[in-house]
This record gives sequence, structure tokens and C-alpha cells, in this order.
Amino acid sequence: MLIIPAIDLKDGKCVRLKQGDMNDATIFSEDPGAMARQWLDQGARRLHVVDLNGAAAGKPKNEAAIKAIFKAVGNDLPIQLGGGIRDLDTIEAYIDAGISYIVIGTAAVKTPGFLQEACTAFQGHIIVALDAKDGKVAVDGWSKLTGHDVVDLAKKFEDYGVEAVIYTDIGRDGMLTGVNVDATVALARQLNVPVIASGGITDLKDVEKLCAVEAEGIMGAITGRAVYQGTLDFKAAQKLADKLSKKREQ
Repeated sequence: MLIIPAIDLKDGKCVRLKQGDMNDATIFSEDPGAMARQWLDQGARRLHVVDLNGAAAGKPKNEAAIKAIFKAVGNDLPIQLGGGIRDLDTIEAYIDAGISYIVIGTAAVKTPGFLQEACTAFQGHIIVALDAKDGKVAVDGWSKLTGHDVVDLAKKFEDYGVEAVIYTDIGRDGMLTGVNVDATVALARQLNVPVIASGGITDLKDVEKLCAVEAEGIMGAITGRAVYQGTLDFKAAQKLADKLSKKREQ
């Protein structure tokens, strides 16, 4: 089980939002490169980076910060990047620049043909992010709930060839209220590709709960506010996840 620290970028700085609200941002660092290096030094095996301005604008906006992050960690730390990625040229440019995985969210729901093309052109590099509330998918920075059922969409995208599905319970993200394990497991059981949990992870108890259901197909958990505010010690979390995974394998 990977514990994946998140770096959310707004105006070139590392921030966290509460429930996706761009006007409710807490700045955690002015130096994204140094922040990425810190996670690498603490033993992170993957980094989750989101261009928040890009997500709002529908095109990349924090390229300088993203370059600084990659320069700081190089190929030592795989990066999964999302936010405003709407065309194949942008994906190609990011992959050529060394980004390991591209995360497609709103565009996957609104223009599924684009996601299908991306999966075909960049096999093994595309992850889809599904944000849901009460089983229904939300788009546009969570401002709009669609009528799409999250399991149905995830199955469709799995057929396209996505590498993994990031599942966020938007009622919990950034609120430190605990992860929605039941909904995450319910989705993972319907898929063959792995699920990455996101939203609401608060402390080591949440890590334990997710590790207990890892065998259902949950490969990792993204954590943001908890590791920045100190309710979750990243090193301790990854150590615990490794220990519990090992125990299950024995």
C-alpha cells in the first residue's frame, strides 16, 4: 500500500483547499521543489501533484512549479499529475518532461473519447480521477454533480485501458473526517484495475482501515491536509502500511 503525499499548486505555491474551494486555500509552502524533495527524503514512492489553477482554467497554469518539482526529485520519485489536462499534446509534453502518470478527471467525464484516445496513445500512463458524492460523479472542481453512477463510469474507463482509478469522496476531502472505506471498497470490488483512495485520511487509524482492505484492489492512498497539519506522520504511515502488507503476505 502506497501512502502518496499530495502537492496542490495554486499560483506557484503549495496549498490545500477545503472541499475544492479555491477561495479557501491554506498555503503550506512557497517552494514546491523543496516540498517534493522533503517527501522523497521521507521515503515517498509516488507523488500526487495537482495544478489547481489549471483545473479551473482547463489548461496548464503551473508549469514552472511542476518543472521545479521534477527537477528536485528527478526519476527517483514517480509523479502522477492532474489539473487542466485536456488534449493529447499536453499529455505528450508532460510525459516527455519525465512525468510518470497523467491524471484525467473532469475531461474524462465530459469527453470520454479524449480519455479513450489518451489511453491508446499513452498506454500505461493514464490514471482517471473520479470524484463522487453519494455514488454520483462530480465535475468542474466538484461544483456540479452529474447523474453518472461512479461504478458504471469506472467500469467503462477500465475498458478504455486506464492504469488505475483515483476515487475521492468529495464530502470528506480536506475535512479530516476519516476516509470512506466502504465506498472505496465497493468500487474496487467492481474493477480489475487498482483503486487509489483519496479524501478524508486523517491519522494512522485510517491507514490501518485501508490496509485491512488492500486485497480488495486498493493500491494506495493520497494524503494532503493530514500530513501538512500533522495529524498524520507520513513516515510512520508508510512504515505501518509496509508492515501490515508484509504481515498479510506471510
